[in-house]
Amino acid sequence: MAKPLWTSDQIAAATGGRATAGFTASGVSIDSRSVEHGDLFVALEGARDGHEFVPGATALGAAGALASKPIAGPAVMVADTFKALEKLGETARVRASGALRGAVTGSVGKTSVTRAVEAGLRLAGRAHASVKSYNNHIGVPLTLARMPADTERAVFEIGMNHAGEIGPLSRMVRPHVVAITTVGPVHIENFPDGEAGVAKAKAEIFEGLERGGAAVLNADDAWFPMLRDTAVAAGAKVMSFGAASDAHARLVSFTPRAGGADVEAMIGGETVRYSLLQAGVHWGPNSLCVLLMLEAMGVDRTTALQALAAFAPLEGRGAERQVAVEGGAFTLIDESYNANPISMAAALRSLGNRAVPGRRIVALTDMLELGLDGPKFHAGLADPIAGARVDEVFCAGPLMAHLWEALPLNRRGGYAGTADELAPLVAGAVGPGDAVMVKGSNGSRAGRIAAVLAGGSV
Repeated sequence: MAKPLWTSDQIAAATGGRATAGFTASGVSIDSRSVEHGDLFVALEGARDGHEFVPGATALGAAGALASKPIAGPAVMVADTFKALEKLGETARVRASGALRGAVTGSVGKTSVTRAVEAGLRLAGRAHASVKSYNNHIGVPLTLARMPADTERAVFEIGMNHAGEIGPLSRMVRPHVVAITTVGPVHIENFPDGEAGVAKAKAEIFEGLERGGAAVLNADDAWFPMLRDTAVAAGAKVMSFGAASDAHARLVSFTPRAGGADVEAMIGGETVRYSLLQAGVHWGPNSLCVLLMLEAMGVDRTTALQALAAFAPLEGRGAERQVAVEGGAFTLIDESYNANPISMAAALRSLGNRAVPGRRIVALTDMLELGLDGPKFHAGLADPIAGARVDEVFCAGPLMAHLWEALPLNRRGGYAGTADELAPLVAGAVGPGDAVMVKGSNGSRAGRIAAVLAGGSV
């Protein structure tokens, strides 16, 4: 029988709480809709009071609850459930004393890199990782609290919207290896000093880095010198990746092909060739970031390359499918999870590199949190769209109206105020052999367009 993740006595000791009854938990959940049998349900108080959902969690099989108000059923009572979750996470980190911990942040690519690192860790032994994009002040302690005591290696995603958010999370995780995928104009409306502020906020990840740990950094990034110097001041060994001639892992070539790409790199002076299921050009540097993280976490290169070769694009982050239409099928490239100027340019470049029997079509919704420069960033997409030889552009949202105005008439496919209004216009325009990329920010609902287009998937 598997050892329980937590007993009620352990939870009480970790949180300073009081158990109302004895129970054992095999997992930890904060969402009553996704509770699995045996979970500890943490009743967080936010826009809705989590205590209201304890009965629903119990009905789905929750073993007990972490609560600050009287509830029915087994519970550990605490003064503040959020602070108790943090304490539970920190206790989990301490008790898994043999685990090597990695942490990933960056303006673009952190979720995909985290998932790819996880794939390598799982091939190498007992591993643990963030799920979905659980990278904030709730997701990080939750991921820690879910970590089994016998974990050998773990990787955590750490994100932010404002300055001062990454530092506390890094100090909670206390990683041995950190990576910053890249720095760019993301959430920039929250930073008076612009991209420099974003870079400083990403550098907060070094605050929790264990002394003598490794920092995996993008040598092609404009902020690399500052990040490198900050990492060295924190006692880190810097490992760089990119096309730069002096990068520890240097990208020599990235060649897209049907179903993926072939990569050649120089890593520590050795030529390494490998294949990916990812065709996006950003996966050249991303894959090198993954390889360096895995190397720093004690995973041999053969295992790391095996994991990369099998790592498929994530839903909403480049996943592809064939969708039936009259006379054949078109290729849907779903990049709808999120968007910013860096990821948009990379996605367009990747589309331009594809061999497409029909037309290249893009359906784009607003990129959010860009502040006063939002209109400029959107209008500026006209050039990479031309460079990618896109045939038709469909736009939705008030910010994308600036791109629409910047487009030549022969590229204008259609414009609508919202993603829901644009979706049928795109669906009515695509034909056999076309490659259709959908991309935009979560808040502008690009996923709605992808869902409509995917309706005829084959």
